[in-house]
Amino acid sequence: MSVSLRTVCTSLVLLALCTQVTARDLDQDEALQLRQQGVILPLEKLLNDALGRYPGARLLEAELEHKHGRYEYEVELLTPEGVVREIKLDASNGLLLKDEEDD
Repeated sequence: MSVSLRTVCTSLVLLALCTQVTARDLDQDEALQLRQQGVILPLEKLLNDALGRYPGARLLEAELEHKHGRYEYEVELLTPEGVVREIKLDASNGLLLKDEEDD
């Protein structure tokens, strides 16, 4: 079976692009290591910021992801009105990336 160098290179480029686009959830050991290295902010600080946007809201879920070349916290909150909000924050600086009603 003969495969051209061009085909192999094209396949590797496509594979690299696909892996960069997909999000990867990090486990707690990875998150702790990143926090200790100063790469990301503490989840507690950013959770307080997120909860401050919706007084009385309850935390449903929080995840740390590596997406689009950066670390993001994705937080889901249940507001007192019963609305689920999805909030995304840049884990390195706390910048609000998204705040919308979740489906």
